[in-house]
Amino acid sequence: MFTPKYPPPDTAATPAPATAPVPAAQAPEPAVPAPASQRPAIQITPGTALALAAGGGAVVLVVGAVLVSMLLAVAITAVSVAVTAVVLRFLITDLRKGR
Repeated sequence: MFTPKYPPPDTAATPAPATAPVPAAQAPEPAVPAPASQRPAIQITPGTALALAAGGGAVVLVVGAVLVSMLLAVAITAVSVAVTAVVLRFLITDLRKGR
């Protein structure tokens, strides 16, 4: 029931490739060079390099600001939960003492 069922193996014999004898007088054809690319080459000018550096710096600053703000949000949440826990502890202690 749980044994795998495999399909029957292929029993047909594969034909051997026919190799025709190559006459000795035939010389191999020379290799054809690949055609040149039709795309223009990218040239980086000083202005382009400056724009790329400024863009990269802006991305780093934005990502850093987002990460710092997320860390700050987590820290503020943790502090508020801790303060709430302390206040609840004091309230429960006061209720048990009957005040």
